[in-house]
Amino acid sequence: MENFREVRAGGKSLKKDYVSIMLWFVGRAIQAASAVDKDVRKEFEQLPDHFTFSLGVMPDGPHMIVGKTKKGIVQYIGWDAEGRDIDLKMKIKNIEAAMLLFTFQESTALATARNRLIVDGEVPHACAVVRILDIVEVYLLPKIIAKLAVKRYPVWSPGRKYGGRVIVYIRTILGF
Repeated sequence: MENFREVRAGGKSLKKDYVSIMLWFVGRAIQAASAVDKDVRKEFEQLPDHFTFSLGVMPDGPHMIVGKTKKGIVQYIGWDAEGRDIDLKMKIKNIEAAMLLFTFQESTALATARNRLIVDGEVPHACAVVRILDIVEVYLLPKIIAKLAVKRYPVWSPGRKYGGRVIVYIRTILGF
């Protein structure tokens, strides 16, 4: 066995970088949407205080961590889970499945049905997070792409759809 050298699989750094950027942007967009959208606020109100969830790619990242404070303020925490008590861990099985999700070829519901998403935590909390992700995707994406990313595209007034979209984008980019 000493005559053989160990060969490691090639890294998929471009895909990992893309998913990292998407998770960063979506995490900040969740924080922004919680301040703008009544449905996102309502979903977070039903979650317990100090609730923290993560969405990440197995085996070794990238991750996104979002938490709710005691006052009900939603914050994007980052991607380092070190020393944090995470109530709900949602894990995408591999980088290829993450690419399907974040290139919007597959909705979150379809990814769950195809066993590409693992949930470690309470199922009702996971359902609330998926609903939040769907609303955020509707804000972030044009309708033609958002229809692929969500199970049902909502019927919103133009003010909520376009006005909310502008505010969510501004708050996401500026980080508040």
